[in-house]
Amino acid sequence: MSSSSATDTVTTPSATRWASLPPQGQTEAPKRRRTFRPAPLLVALVLAAFAGWCIWAATGGDLNPMGAMTLVVFAAAVWLWIFSPLDDTYVALGAALVLVATGVVTDNELFSSLGEDTVWLLLAAFVIAAGVTASGLATRIAGFVVTGATSVNQLFHLTTLVLVVTAFAVPSTSGRAALALPVFVALATVLQERRRVVLALSLLFPAVILLSAVGSYLGAGAHLITSQILASAGERSFGVASWLLLGLPLALVSSHVCAELILRLFTHKADRRLGVSITLEDLQRHAPTPITGPMTTAQSRSAMLVAVVVVLWCSEPLHGLHPAVVGLIGALLAASPKWGSVKLAKALKSVPWSLLVFMAATLTLGTGLVNSGAADWLARQALGPVNSAGATAPALFVILVVILSTAAHLVIQSRSARSAVLIPIIVALAPGLGVDAAAAAFASTAAAGFCHTLTSSAKPVTLFSDVEGVETFQPEHLLRLSAFLAPVSAVLVLIFSFWIWPLMGLPLFM
Repeated sequence: MSSSSATDTVTTPSATRWASLPPQGQTEAPKRRRTFRPAPLLVALVLAAFAGWCIWAATGGDLNPMGAMTLVVFAAAVWLWIFSPLDDTYVALGAALVLVATGVVTDNELFSSLGEDTVWLLLAAFVIAAGVTASGLATRIAGFVVTGATSVNQLFHLTTLVLVVTAFAVPSTSGRAALALPVFVALATVLQERRRVVLALSLLFPAVILLSAVGSYLGAGAHLITSQILASAGERSFGVASWLLLGLPLALVSSHVCAELILRLFTHKADRRLGVSITLEDLQRHAPTPITGPMTTAQSRSAMLVAVVVVLWCSEPLHGLHPAVVGLIGALLAASPKWGSVKLAKALKSVPWSLLVFMAATLTLGTGLVNSGAADWLARQALGPVNSAGATAPALFVILVVILSTAAHLVIQSRSARSAVLIPIIVALAPGLGVDAAAAAFASTAAAGFCHTLTSSAKPVTLFSDVEGVETFQPEHLLRLSAFLAPVSAVLVLIFSFWIWPLMGLPLFM
Protein backbone atom coordinates (compact mmCIF):
# COMPACT_ATOMS: atom_id res chain seq x y z
CA MET A 1 0.00 0.00 0.00
CA SER A 2 1.49 3.31 -0.98
CA SER A 3 1.48 6.20 1.41
CA SER A 4 0.42 9.72 0.50
CA SER A 5 3.22 12.04 -0.51
CA ALA A 6 3.59 15.69 0.22
CA THR A 7 2.27 16.57 -3.20
CA ASP A 8 -0.98 14.69 -2.78
CA THR A 9 -4.04 16.97 -2.56
CA VAL A 10 -6.44 16.41 0.30
CA THR A 11 -9.87 17.89 -0.44
CA THR A 12 -11.91 19.04 2.50
CA PRO A 13 -15.19 20.92 2.60
CA SER A 14 -13.27 24.00 3.70
CA ALA A 15 -10.78 23.67 0.87
CA THR A 16 -13.56 23.20 -1.64
CA ARG A 17 -15.31 26.30 -0.34
CA TRP A 18 -12.17 28.46 -0.58
CA ALA A 19 -11.24 27.03 -4.00
CA SER A 20 -14.57 28.13 -5.36
CA LEU A 21 -13.92 31.77 -4.47
CA PRO A 22 -12.61 34.12 -7.17
CA PRO A 23 -8.93 35.15 -7.01
CA GLN A 24 -8.02 38.14 -4.89
CA GLY A 25 -8.81 41.43 -6.59
CA GLN A 26 -11.57 39.93 -8.72
CA THR A 27 -15.27 39.93 -8.10
CA GLU A 28 -17.51 37.02 -8.73
CA ALA A 29 -19.37 37.37 -12.00
CA PRO A 30 -23.03 38.01 -11.39
CA LYS A 31 -25.36 35.21 -12.32
CA ARG A 32 -27.18 35.87 -15.55
CA ARG A 33 -30.86 36.26 -14.89
CA ARG A 34 -33.39 35.09 -17.36
CA THR A 35 -35.46 38.00 -18.56
CA PHE A 36 -39.13 37.44 -19.11
CA ARG A 37 -40.25 38.33 -22.61
CA PRO A 38 -44.03 38.68 -22.87
CA ALA A 39 -44.20 38.86 -26.68
CA PRO A 40 -43.47 35.16 -27.41
CA LEU A 41 -45.97 34.07 -24.75
CA LEU A 42 -48.62 36.49 -25.98
CA VAL A 43 -48.24 35.41 -29.59
CA ALA A 44 -48.22 31.75 -28.52
CA LEU A 45 -51.52 32.28 -26.69
CA VAL A 46 -53.05 34.01 -29.71
CA LEU A 47 -51.92 31.23 -32.06
CA ALA A 48 -53.10 28.57 -29.58
CA ALA A 49 -56.51 30.24 -29.50
CA PHE A 50 -56.49 30.30 -33.30
CA ALA A 51 -55.62 26.59 -33.39
CA GLY A 52 -58.42 25.85 -30.92
CA TRP A 53 -60.84 27.81 -33.09
CA CYS A 54 -59.78 25.77 -36.14
CA ILE A 55 -60.29 22.49 -34.28
CA TRP A 56 -63.69 23.67 -33.01
CA ALA A 57 -64.66 24.61 -36.60
CA ALA A 58 -63.64 21.14 -37.75
CA THR A 59 -65.86 19.47 -35.15
CA GLY A 60 -68.77 21.67 -36.25
CA GLY A 61 -68.38 20.76 -39.90
CA ASP A 62 -67.43 24.23 -41.17
CA LEU A 63 -63.84 23.11 -41.75
CA ASN A 64 -62.67 19.63 -42.68
CA PRO A 65 -60.16 17.89 -40.36
CA MET A 66 -57.37 18.10 -42.94
CA GLY A 67 -57.86 21.85 -43.20
CA ALA A 68 -57.77 22.21 -39.41
CA MET A 69 -54.56 20.17 -39.24
CA THR A 70 -52.96 22.36 -41.92
CA LEU A 71 -53.84 25.58 -40.11
CA VAL A 72 -52.55 24.27 -36.78
CA VAL A 73 -49.22 23.29 -38.38
CA PHE A 74 -49.08 26.64 -40.19
CA ALA A 75 -49.66 28.55 -36.92
CA ALA A 76 -46.90 26.58 -35.19
CA ALA A 77 -44.49 27.30 -38.07
CA VAL A 78 -45.28 31.03 -37.87
CA TRP A 79 -44.45 31.12 -34.15
CA LEU A 80 -41.20 29.22 -34.70
CA TRP A 81 -40.20 31.53 -37.57
CA ILE A 82 -40.73 34.57 -35.37
CA PHE A 83 -39.36 33.53 -31.98
CA SER A 84 -37.44 30.30 -32.29
CA PRO A 85 -33.66 30.20 -32.85
CA LEU A 86 -34.28 27.32 -35.25
CA ASP A 87 -33.29 27.91 -38.86
CA ASP A 88 -36.18 28.99 -41.13
CA THR A 89 -35.53 26.11 -43.51
CA TYR A 90 -35.54 23.60 -40.65
CA VAL A 91 -38.94 24.86 -39.50
CA ALA A 92 -40.42 24.88 -43.01
CA LEU A 93 -39.16 21.38 -43.80
CA GLY A 94 -40.43 20.05 -40.47
CA ALA A 95 -43.88 21.56 -41.07
CA ALA A 96 -43.98 20.08 -44.58
CA LEU A 97 -43.09 16.64 -43.24
CA VAL A 98 -45.88 16.86 -40.65
CA LEU A 99 -48.36 17.56 -43.47
CA VAL A 100 -47.01 14.57 -45.38
CA ALA A 101 -47.19 12.30 -42.31
CA THR A 102 -50.79 13.32 -41.62
CA GLY A 103 -51.86 12.82 -45.22
CA VAL A 104 -52.65 16.46 -45.98
CA VAL A 105 -50.21 16.37 -48.90
CA THR A 106 -48.60 13.38 -50.57
CA ASP A 107 -44.93 12.56 -50.52
CA ASN A 108 -44.88 13.01 -54.30
CA GLU A 109 -46.04 16.62 -53.87
CA LEU A 110 -43.20 17.25 -51.42
CA PHE A 111 -40.53 15.69 -53.60
CA SER A 112 -41.80 17.22 -56.83
CA SER A 113 -41.54 20.69 -55.30
CA LEU A 114 -37.76 20.27 -55.32
CA GLY A 115 -37.94 19.78 -59.07
CA GLU A 116 -39.86 22.99 -59.77
CA ASP A 117 -38.50 25.07 -62.61
CA THR A 118 -37.95 28.05 -60.29
CA VAL A 119 -35.55 25.98 -58.18
CA TRP A 120 -33.48 25.13 -61.24
CA LEU A 121 -33.64 28.73 -62.45
CA LEU A 122 -32.31 30.07 -59.16
CA LEU A 123 -29.62 27.38 -59.06
CA ALA A 124 -28.41 28.37 -62.54
CA ALA A 125 -28.52 32.07 -61.68
CA PHE A 126 -26.23 31.58 -58.69
CA VAL A 127 -23.68 29.71 -60.79
CA ILE A 128 -23.69 32.53 -63.36
CA ALA A 129 -23.36 35.09 -60.54
CA ALA A 130 -20.35 33.20 -59.15
CA GLY A 131 -18.66 33.54 -62.53
CA VAL A 132 -19.44 37.26 -62.75
CA THR A 133 -18.11 37.83 -59.23
CA ALA A 134 -14.93 35.87 -59.87
CA SER A 135 -14.21 37.87 -63.02
CA GLY A 136 -14.50 41.21 -61.21
CA LEU A 137 -16.89 42.58 -63.83
CA ALA A 138 -19.34 44.10 -61.35
CA THR A 139 -16.59 45.90 -59.42
CA ARG A 140 -15.14 47.29 -62.66
CA ILE A 141 -18.51 48.63 -63.79
CA ALA A 142 -19.15 50.17 -60.36
CA GLY A 143 -15.75 51.87 -60.40
CA PHE A 144 -16.23 53.19 -63.93
CA VAL A 145 -19.58 54.75 -63.08
CA VAL A 146 -18.76 56.09 -59.63
CA THR A 147 -15.55 57.83 -60.74
CA GLY A 148 -17.65 60.01 -63.02
CA ALA A 149 -19.18 61.80 -60.03
CA THR A 150 -18.11 65.37 -59.36
CA SER A 151 -20.48 66.10 -56.45
CA VAL A 152 -21.92 64.26 -53.49
CA ASN A 153 -25.38 64.23 -55.08
CA GLN A 154 -23.99 62.68 -58.26
CA LEU A 155 -21.99 60.15 -56.27
CA PHE A 156 -25.07 58.98 -54.37
CA HIS A 157 -27.34 58.71 -57.39
CA LEU A 158 -24.72 57.06 -59.62
CA THR A 159 -24.00 54.56 -56.84
CA THR A 160 -27.74 53.93 -56.56
CA LEU A 161 -27.97 53.23 -60.29
CA VAL A 162 -25.10 50.74 -60.12
CA LEU A 163 -26.66 48.95 -57.15
CA VAL A 164 -29.98 48.63 -58.99
CA VAL A 165 -28.21 47.06 -61.97
CA THR A 166 -26.50 44.47 -59.74
CA ALA A 167 -29.93 42.96 -59.04
CA PHE A 168 -29.70 41.38 -62.51
CA ALA A 169 -26.23 39.95 -61.99
CA VAL A 170 -26.42 38.51 -58.46
CA PRO A 171 -29.67 36.81 -57.34
CA SER A 172 -29.28 37.49 -53.63
CA THR A 173 -29.39 40.66 -51.53
CA SER A 174 -26.68 39.32 -49.21
CA GLY A 175 -24.54 38.36 -52.23
CA ARG A 176 -24.95 41.84 -53.69
CA ALA A 177 -23.99 43.37 -50.35
CA ALA A 178 -20.81 41.29 -50.20
CA LEU A 179 -20.02 42.26 -53.79
CA ALA A 180 -20.53 45.97 -53.08
CA LEU A 181 -18.61 46.06 -49.79
CA PRO A 182 -15.14 46.61 -51.34
CA VAL A 183 -16.52 49.53 -53.36
CA PHE A 184 -17.93 51.09 -50.20
CA VAL A 185 -14.66 50.62 -48.30
CA ALA A 186 -12.75 52.29 -51.12
CA LEU A 187 -15.18 55.24 -51.21
CA ALA A 188 -15.09 55.54 -47.42
CA THR A 189 -11.30 55.63 -47.45
CA VAL A 190 -11.19 58.39 -50.06
CA LEU A 191 -13.87 60.39 -48.19
CA GLN A 192 -12.68 59.59 -44.66
CA GLU A 193 -12.40 63.30 -43.74
CA ARG A 194 -16.12 63.79 -44.50
CA ARG A 195 -17.69 61.66 -41.80
CA ARG A 196 -21.30 62.59 -42.48
CA VAL A 197 -20.95 61.57 -46.13
CA VAL A 198 -19.39 58.23 -45.16
CA LEU A 199 -22.21 57.63 -42.65
CA ALA A 200 -24.79 58.36 -45.34
CA LEU A 201 -23.02 56.02 -47.79
CA SER A 202 -23.05 53.21 -45.22
CA LEU A 203 -26.85 53.57 -45.09
CA LEU A 204 -27.24 54.00 -48.84
CA PHE A 205 -25.64 50.70 -49.87
CA PRO A 206 -27.84 48.27 -47.86
CA ALA A 207 -30.97 50.42 -48.23
CA VAL A 208 -30.79 50.50 -52.02
CA ILE A 209 -29.78 46.84 -52.28
CA LEU A 210 -32.95 45.87 -50.40
CA LEU A 211 -35.33 48.23 -52.20
CA SER A 212 -33.99 47.51 -55.69
CA ALA A 213 -34.39 43.73 -55.39
CA VAL A 214 -38.00 44.09 -56.58
CA GLY A 215 -36.67 45.01 -60.04
CA SER A 216 -35.57 41.46 -60.80
CA TYR A 217 -37.48 38.18 -60.71
CA LEU A 218 -34.33 36.60 -59.26
CA GLY A 219 -33.67 39.53 -56.93
CA ALA A 220 -35.02 37.63 -53.90
CA GLY A 221 -36.25 34.13 -53.18
CA ALA A 222 -39.55 35.64 -52.05
CA HIS A 223 -40.32 36.57 -55.67
CA LEU A 224 -40.10 32.96 -56.80
CA ILE A 225 -42.13 31.79 -53.82
CA THR A 226 -44.87 34.31 -54.66
CA SER A 227 -44.94 33.18 -58.26
CA GLN A 228 -45.12 29.51 -57.34
CA ILE A 229 -47.91 30.02 -54.78
CA LEU A 230 -49.94 31.90 -57.40
CA ALA A 231 -49.39 29.12 -59.93
CA SER A 232 -50.36 26.37 -57.47
CA ALA A 233 -53.55 28.30 -56.63
CA GLY A 234 -54.49 28.49 -60.31
CA GLU A 235 -53.90 32.24 -60.53
CA ARG A 236 -51.85 34.20 -63.05
CA SER A 237 -48.16 33.89 -62.25
CA PHE A 238 -45.06 35.90 -63.17
CA GLY A 239 -41.97 35.24 -65.24
CA VAL A 240 -38.65 36.99 -65.73
CA ALA A 241 -39.95 39.44 -68.35
CA SER A 242 -43.25 40.31 -66.64
CA TRP A 243 -41.56 40.84 -63.27
CA LEU A 244 -38.93 43.05 -64.91
CA LEU A 245 -41.59 45.16 -66.61
CA LEU A 246 -43.50 45.73 -63.37
CA GLY A 247 -40.73 45.76 -60.80
CA LEU A 248 -37.93 47.74 -62.43
CA PRO A 249 -39.78 51.10 -62.49
CA LEU A 250 -40.59 50.77 -58.79
CA ALA A 251 -37.00 49.72 -58.04
CA LEU A 252 -35.59 52.78 -59.79
CA VAL A 253 -38.04 55.27 -58.26
CA SER A 254 -37.88 53.93 -54.70
CA SER A 255 -34.08 53.58 -54.76
CA HIS A 256 -33.46 57.14 -55.96
CA VAL A 257 -36.06 58.53 -53.56
CA CYS A 258 -34.25 56.65 -50.78
CA ALA A 259 -30.90 58.10 -51.89
CA GLU A 260 -32.28 61.63 -51.80
CA LEU A 261 -33.89 60.99 -48.42
CA ILE A 262 -30.60 59.75 -46.95
CA LEU A 263 -28.80 62.81 -48.32
CA ARG A 264 -31.33 65.18 -46.72
CA LEU A 265 -31.42 63.37 -43.38
CA PHE A 266 -27.73 62.68 -42.77
CA THR A 267 -25.72 65.33 -44.62
CA HIS A 268 -25.67 69.12 -44.54
CA LYS A 269 -25.91 71.54 -47.42
CA ALA A 270 -22.22 72.28 -47.02
CA ASP A 271 -21.44 68.55 -47.43
CA ARG A 272 -23.42 68.40 -50.65
CA ARG A 273 -21.90 71.59 -52.08
CA LEU A 274 -18.33 70.36 -51.84
CA GLY A 275 -17.05 68.49 -54.88
CA VAL A 276 -15.61 64.98 -54.90
CA SER A 277 -12.73 63.49 -56.83
CA ILE A 278 -12.49 59.70 -56.96
CA THR A 279 -10.18 57.89 -59.37
CA LEU A 280 -10.01 54.29 -60.52
CA GLU A 281 -6.61 54.05 -58.84
CA ASP A 282 -8.25 54.87 -55.50
CA LEU A 283 -10.72 52.04 -55.94
CA GLN A 284 -8.14 49.60 -57.35
CA ARG A 285 -6.28 49.57 -54.01
CA HIS A 286 -9.28 47.83 -52.44
CA ALA A 287 -10.38 45.66 -55.38
CA PRO A 288 -9.10 42.06 -55.69
CA THR A 289 -9.50 42.07 -59.50
CA PRO A 290 -8.31 44.56 -62.13
CA ILE A 291 -10.61 47.55 -62.65
CA THR A 292 -8.14 49.74 -64.54
CA GLY A 293 -6.85 49.29 -68.07
CA PRO A 294 -8.55 47.11 -70.67
CA MET A 295 -11.12 44.54 -69.58
CA THR A 296 -9.74 41.09 -68.92
CA THR A 297 -10.84 38.16 -71.04
CA ALA A 298 -12.92 36.79 -68.15
CA GLN A 299 -14.67 40.13 -67.69
CA SER A 300 -15.48 40.47 -71.38
CA ARG A 301 -16.88 36.96 -71.52
CA SER A 302 -18.92 37.49 -68.35
CA ALA A 303 -20.42 40.71 -69.73
CA MET A 304 -21.39 38.98 -72.96
CA LEU A 305 -22.82 35.98 -71.13
CA VAL A 306 -24.99 38.06 -68.76
CA ALA A 307 -26.27 40.22 -71.63
CA VAL A 308 -27.24 37.20 -73.76
CA VAL A 309 -28.88 35.35 -70.86
CA VAL A 310 -30.95 38.36 -69.78
CA VAL A 311 -32.08 39.01 -73.37
CA LEU A 312 -33.09 35.36 -73.80
CA TRP A 313 -34.97 35.43 -70.49
CA CYS A 314 -36.93 38.49 -71.55
CA SER A 315 -37.67 37.20 -75.05
CA GLU A 316 -39.00 33.77 -74.09
CA PRO A 317 -42.20 34.13 -76.24
CA LEU A 318 -40.03 34.57 -79.34
CA HIS A 319 -37.74 31.54 -79.01
CA GLY A 320 -39.73 29.26 -76.68
CA LEU A 321 -36.79 28.23 -74.50
CA HIS A 322 -37.74 27.91 -70.83
CA PRO A 323 -35.92 30.44 -68.60
CA ALA A 324 -34.54 27.62 -66.46
CA VAL A 325 -33.06 25.94 -69.56
CA VAL A 326 -31.51 29.25 -70.65
CA GLY A 327 -30.10 29.67 -67.15
CA LEU A 328 -28.61 26.18 -67.10
CA ILE A 329 -26.94 26.73 -70.47
CA GLY A 330 -25.50 29.99 -69.15
CA ALA A 331 -24.33 28.24 -65.98
CA LEU A 332 -22.49 25.61 -68.00
CA LEU A 333 -20.75 28.33 -70.02
CA ALA A 334 -19.85 30.32 -66.90
CA ALA A 335 -18.24 27.22 -65.38
CA SER A 336 -16.81 25.67 -68.56
CA PRO A 337 -13.15 24.58 -68.26
CA LYS A 338 -11.68 26.90 -70.92
CA TRP A 339 -14.29 29.60 -71.50
CA GLY A 340 -15.67 30.21 -68.01
CA SER A 341 -14.21 32.15 -65.08
CA VAL A 342 -15.07 29.78 -62.22
CA LYS A 343 -15.03 26.03 -61.65
CA LEU A 344 -18.41 24.36 -61.34
CA ALA A 345 -17.60 22.80 -57.97
CA LYS A 346 -16.67 26.20 -56.53
CA ALA A 347 -19.73 27.85 -58.07
CA LEU A 348 -22.04 25.24 -56.60
CA LYS A 349 -20.62 25.95 -53.14
CA SER A 350 -21.94 29.51 -53.46
CA VAL A 351 -25.49 28.27 -54.08
CA PRO A 352 -27.74 28.80 -51.03
CA TRP A 353 -29.03 25.25 -50.87
CA SER A 354 -30.89 26.10 -47.68
CA LEU A 355 -32.94 28.67 -49.62
CA LEU A 356 -33.80 26.14 -52.33
CA VAL A 357 -35.00 23.61 -49.75
CA PHE A 358 -36.92 26.39 -47.99
CA MET A 359 -38.69 27.28 -51.24
CA ALA A 360 -39.64 23.66 -51.84
CA ALA A 361 -40.93 23.21 -48.28
CA THR A 362 -42.97 26.41 -48.28
CA LEU A 363 -44.44 25.47 -51.65
CA THR A 364 -45.60 22.24 -50.01
CA LEU A 365 -47.17 24.27 -47.18
CA GLY A 366 -48.95 26.43 -49.75
CA THR A 367 -50.19 23.33 -51.56
CA GLY A 368 -51.55 21.98 -48.27
CA LEU A 369 -53.38 25.24 -47.51
CA VAL A 370 -55.07 25.21 -50.92
CA ASN A 371 -55.79 21.49 -51.34
CA SER A 372 -57.14 20.99 -47.81
CA GLY A 373 -59.60 23.86 -48.15
CA ALA A 374 -57.93 25.71 -45.28
CA ALA A 375 -57.16 28.79 -47.38
CA ASP A 376 -60.74 29.08 -48.62
CA TRP A 377 -62.17 28.68 -45.12
CA LEU A 378 -59.76 31.25 -43.69
CA ALA A 379 -60.66 33.64 -46.49
CA ARG A 380 -64.38 33.33 -45.74
CA GLN A 381 -63.79 34.01 -42.06
CA ALA A 382 -61.61 37.04 -42.72
CA LEU A 383 -63.86 38.54 -45.40
CA GLY A 384 -66.62 39.35 -42.92
CA PRO A 385 -65.04 42.41 -41.26
CA VAL A 386 -63.57 43.68 -44.53
CA ASN A 387 -66.83 43.28 -46.43
CA SER A 388 -68.55 45.54 -43.92
CA ALA A 389 -66.62 48.44 -45.47
CA GLY A 390 -68.94 48.25 -48.47
CA ALA A 391 -67.70 49.76 -51.72
CA THR A 392 -64.40 50.74 -50.15
CA ALA A 393 -63.61 47.16 -49.10
CA PRO A 394 -61.33 46.28 -52.07
CA ALA A 395 -59.23 49.43 -51.72
CA LEU A 396 -59.09 49.04 -47.92
CA PHE A 397 -57.93 45.45 -48.35
CA VAL A 398 -55.04 46.48 -50.61
CA ILE A 399 -53.99 49.26 -48.25
CA LEU A 400 -53.98 46.86 -45.30
CA VAL A 401 -51.98 44.30 -47.30
CA VAL A 402 -49.28 46.87 -48.12
CA ILE A 403 -49.09 48.19 -44.55
CA LEU A 404 -48.92 44.70 -43.07
CA SER A 405 -46.28 43.58 -45.60
CA THR A 406 -44.17 46.68 -44.89
CA ALA A 407 -44.25 46.08 -41.12
CA ALA A 408 -43.90 42.28 -41.25
CA HIS A 409 -40.09 42.40 -41.14
CA LEU A 410 -40.30 43.43 -37.49
CA VAL A 411 -41.53 39.97 -36.54
CA ILE A 412 -40.39 37.72 -39.43
CA GLN A 413 -36.84 38.55 -40.50
CA SER A 414 -36.64 36.32 -43.57
CA ARG A 415 -38.22 37.88 -46.66
CA SER A 416 -38.93 34.40 -48.03
CA ALA A 417 -40.64 33.41 -44.79
CA ARG A 418 -42.79 36.56 -44.93
CA SER A 419 -43.99 35.61 -48.39
CA ALA A 420 -44.61 32.04 -47.26
CA VAL A 421 -46.86 33.36 -44.48
CA LEU A 422 -48.65 36.23 -46.22
CA ILE A 423 -49.06 35.28 -49.87
CA PRO A 424 -51.27 32.15 -49.44
CA ILE A 425 -53.67 34.15 -47.26
CA ILE A 426 -53.69 37.14 -49.63
CA VAL A 427 -54.26 34.95 -52.68
CA ALA A 428 -57.20 33.27 -50.92
CA LEU A 429 -58.77 36.54 -49.73
CA ALA A 430 -58.34 38.76 -52.77
CA PRO A 431 -60.81 37.21 -55.28
CA GLY A 432 -63.69 37.32 -52.81
CA LEU A 433 -63.27 41.09 -52.56
CA GLY A 434 -62.96 41.66 -56.28
CA VAL A 435 -59.18 42.20 -56.07
CA ASP A 436 -56.90 40.49 -58.56
CA ALA A 437 -54.89 37.89 -56.64
CA ALA A 438 -51.73 38.37 -58.71
CA ALA A 439 -51.83 42.15 -58.26
CA ALA A 440 -52.34 41.88 -54.50
CA ALA A 441 -49.56 39.30 -54.17
CA PHE A 442 -47.17 41.45 -56.22
CA ALA A 443 -47.96 44.51 -54.09
CA SER A 444 -47.35 42.52 -50.90
CA THR A 445 -44.04 41.16 -52.16
CA ALA A 446 -42.92 44.62 -53.28
CA ALA A 447 -43.84 46.17 -49.93
CA ALA A 448 -41.97 43.41 -48.09
CA GLY A 449 -38.77 44.74 -49.67
CA PHE A 450 -38.67 47.32 -46.89
CA CYS A 451 -36.72 45.77 -44.02
CA HIS A 452 -34.46 48.55 -42.77
CA THR A 453 -35.59 49.21 -39.20
CA LEU A 454 -33.17 47.05 -37.19
CA THR A 455 -29.62 45.85 -37.68
CA SER A 456 -30.94 42.30 -37.65
CA SER A 457 -33.77 42.98 -40.10
CA ALA A 458 -31.76 41.94 -43.16
CA LYS A 459 -28.30 40.56 -43.92
CA PRO A 460 -27.13 43.57 -45.99
CA VAL A 461 -27.97 45.87 -43.07
CA THR A 462 -26.05 43.59 -40.70
CA LEU A 463 -23.04 43.47 -43.04
CA PHE A 464 -22.73 47.24 -43.39
CA SER A 465 -23.34 47.92 -39.70
CA ASP A 466 -19.88 46.65 -38.79
CA VAL A 467 -17.16 47.28 -41.37
CA GLU A 468 -13.57 46.94 -40.18
CA GLY A 469 -11.73 50.23 -40.25
CA VAL A 470 -14.78 52.31 -41.20
CA GLU A 471 -17.20 54.06 -38.86
CA THR A 472 -20.69 53.26 -40.17
CA PHE A 473 -24.24 53.78 -38.90
CA GLN A 474 -25.64 53.09 -35.44
CA PRO A 475 -29.11 51.65 -34.57
CA GLU A 476 -30.48 55.14 -33.96
CA HIS A 477 -29.57 56.10 -37.54
CA LEU A 478 -31.55 53.14 -38.85
CA LEU A 479 -34.56 54.09 -36.76
CA ARG A 480 -34.42 57.66 -38.02
CA LEU A 481 -34.19 56.51 -41.63
CA SER A 482 -37.01 53.99 -41.20
CA ALA A 483 -39.33 56.59 -39.65
CA PHE A 484 -39.27 58.43 -42.98
CA LEU A 485 -38.57 55.61 -45.45
CA ALA A 486 -41.28 53.18 -44.27
CA PRO A 487 -44.26 55.44 -45.07
CA VAL A 488 -42.61 56.66 -48.29
CA SER A 489 -42.00 53.06 -49.42
CA ALA A 490 -45.58 52.01 -48.61
CA VAL A 491 -47.06 55.03 -50.42
CA LEU A 492 -44.95 54.34 -53.51
CA VAL A 493 -46.18 50.73 -53.63
CA LEU A 494 -49.78 51.93 -53.29
CA ILE A 495 -49.31 54.51 -56.07
CA PHE A 496 -47.94 51.84 -58.38
CA SER A 497 -50.68 49.37 -57.37
CA PHE A 498 -53.62 51.74 -57.94
CA TRP A 499 -52.46 53.76 -60.93
CA ILE A 500 -49.23 52.64 -62.63
CA TRP A 501 -49.28 48.83 -62.74
CA PRO A 502 -52.86 48.72 -64.11
CA LEU A 503 -51.60 50.76 -67.09
CA MET A 504 -48.84 48.17 -67.55
CA GLY A 505 -51.18 45.17 -67.69
CA LEU A 506 -51.67 44.31 -64.02
CA PRO A 507 -55.18 45.54 -63.06
CA LEU A 508 -55.79 45.72 -59.33
CA PHE A 509 -59.54 45.09 -59.40
CA MET A 510 -61.42 42.39 -61.31
